[in-house]
Amino acid sequence: MSHHIVEVNDLRYNYPDGTEAINGLSFTIKHGESVALVGANGAGKSTLLLHLNGSLAPSSGSVRIGEYPLTPETLNSVRRTVGMVFQDPDDQLFMPTVRDDVAFGPLNLGLPVNEVDEKVITALQTVDALHLKNRPPYRLSGGEKRAVAIATVLAMSPDILVMDEPTANLDPKTRRTLIRLLSSFTHTKIIATHDLDMALELCHRTIVIHRGRITADGLTSDIFSNDQLLLESHLERPLSMQGCPICNRKKPK
Repeated sequence: MSHHIVEVNDLRYNYPDGTEAINGLSFTIKHGESVALVGANGAGKSTLLLHLNGSLAPSSGSVRIGEYPLTPETLNSVRRTVGMVFQDPDDQLFMPTVRDDVAFGPLNLGLPVNEVDEKVITALQTVDALHLKNRPPYRLSGGEKRAVAIATVLAMSPDILVMDEPTANLDPKTRRTLIRLLSSFTHTKIIATHDLDMALELCHRTIVIHRGRITADGLTSDIFSNDQLLLESHLERPLSMQGCPICNRKKPK
């Protein structure tokens, strides 16, 4: 299933003021992989994700999604394959009702109305948000907005899910619900996150980005056990790998 493969080759991107955001990134993500992108604020994670669906065009280098090199001519085909969930759901939800937001993508693909209605119901059921169908997005909680934003992507039937900080600003229960949902997806998943415990749970592979460069790419458990690498990348071990702070507290002599 080559249409699920993501290939990035020597990708570089400079902001309009000349600031270098991405400097020579190269990697391949294969069908069915769940890959975490981790790094400090400003490392280049979000900028990289915006290249995967053509929201940004590289200064040099290339992106290939399956059989398609990402170009202006292939942009529509790529966006049908890559579903992007932005960090802020308010960037994704702009229609009068939840139903309208989830239907927006399929309608723009030219699908018949009855098929769009089926896709809306299925996508909202998948994220346990069908009861929100007639609600205006601005009346939703943060967790509800996140679920609906994911539904807008699922309604497009993408082969690849790309997510930017999917657990940001969620309460513990909603976070756990979202992790269960993401773990049930068989899509290829690329997740940029500061939530290293989520990355450890969902992603077999992790790519570390530091100052626009890849500094490590390998098994998540190996990378999160490398304290020197984490220190140099302004990261630390997931809480689940740190042990109990009470038990580890040194006893007074």
